[in-house]
Amino acid sequence: MGALQTYIDLFNANRQLIDGHSAGVLNDVRDEALAQLARQGFPTRKAEEYRYVDIEALMAHDYGLNLGRLGMQIDPYRAFRCSVPHMDSSLLFQVNDTFYANDKNLSSLPNGVVACSLIEAAAKYPGLLQRHYARYADGTRDGMTAFNTAFAQDGLFLYVPAGVQVEKPVQVVNILRSNVDLLINRRVLVVLEDGASLRLLTCDHTTDDVQFLATQVIEAYVGANASFRLYEMEETRPRTHRVSNLYVHQEADSRVLLGGITLNNGLTRNQTEVRLCGQGAEADLLGTAVSDGRQMVDTRTFVEHAVPRCTSRQLFKNVLNGEATGAFAGLVLVRPGAHHTQSDQTNRNLCLTPQARMYTQPQLEIYNDDVQCNHGAAIGQLDEAALFYMQQRGIARDEARLLLMFAFVNEVIDQIDIPMLKDRLHYLVEQRFRGQLAQRECPGCDLCKPLND
Repeated sequence: MGALQTYIDLFNANRQLIDGHSAGVLNDVRDEALAQLARQGFPTRKAEEYRYVDIEALMAHDYGLNLGRLGMQIDPYRAFRCSVPHMDSSLLFQVNDTFYANDKNLSSLPNGVVACSLIEAAAKYPGLLQRHYARYADGTRDGMTAFNTAFAQDGLFLYVPAGVQVEKPVQVVNILRSNVDLLINRRVLVVLEDGASLRLLTCDHTTDDVQFLATQVIEAYVGANASFRLYEMEETRPRTHRVSNLYVHQEADSRVLLGGITLNNGLTRNQTEVRLCGQGAEADLLGTAVSDGRQMVDTRTFVEHAVPRCTSRQLFKNVLNGEATGAFAGLVLVRPGAHHTQSDQTNRNLCLTPQARMYTQPQLEIYNDDVQCNHGAAIGQLDEAALFYMQQRGIARDEARLLLMFAFVNEVIDQIDIPMLKDRLHYLVEQRFRGQLAQRECPGCDLCKPLND
């Protein structure tokens, strides 16, 4: 029996359990999501969008699922210490797919701002969830989104009312923890009303050396004149696999920045879809990955200019060493009538060894004449002339290589507007290039102790 039928049978056999540990708004969309999954199946390498990631092989593994939502007896606020010095943020946690917050951090949010689990939001703010949940994530086009919608039982809800400026960044630490191979379906919904602003930092970590598969769907609604900046940092383990789909809907004159940084991982597939639905909207998509060994990072973007006078910019850079593999595919779609569109897409990559592989495919699809659209991609090695020049001035070759790699990724990191985070990432990237950023456990961290201790 194939993996698809296994999960369909699992869903049908445990529907009452799944619904009973979730909420009505989430349960209402499960049947349609399962039907979409059944029609499409899990993506295969025959599909252009998944040609470098074998989803069927990932799903065929024997994972545990916590459908009964058994809790973990741990307080992440006591067990985890943020590694960013002097980081002043509203700190929230998700351990696997369970949301944790304490009163101190929630009280630091401005009046009217909501940070809670989806189950709590369904009880307290049902109208908001009904208007936005599963409205932007398109399961008809992506089988993994349909799978997540069918199985997700809880997640994180962030809401910022009209005109409210959240000055302090909100930091969400996602922790994967288990003593058996585990499949987690994580769901996030972010709603910013007109004129609101929010900076959100998510950090992915793994504490146990088992095989994890995390499917993640993030939906974000950004109202007129609103500002949303999302920074995602991944520092997990070689046996951690992440399939993340991010969907953003922008209204008029909104500003969005989406930045992703992968420093350690196993297999990562990040898909970002942005729809510019109001005139004057702007979107910046940024990303960088440092990969070695047999790590894999596959980045896919889709930006739809649906109305006139919108702007999108994309910059993605990868550094690949060892036998690492990277992929980038970006499609910018300019709809008929979306005149005065401005779009720029850049993907640049360094392959440091003959065994490293990078595949890139920037694309433009334009149905309007009055636009300014550019795209470009490059795959290369370090500039030998620059290395020679630096050596002539007394810099050792290894140090010169490091400085060139550091400068290469800095163009992405320097666009982060949280100073403490930017400084910490400069340090972490340098340590990563020097081979000193081990996938280590936090000294004295209760989360890092084996579960059977």
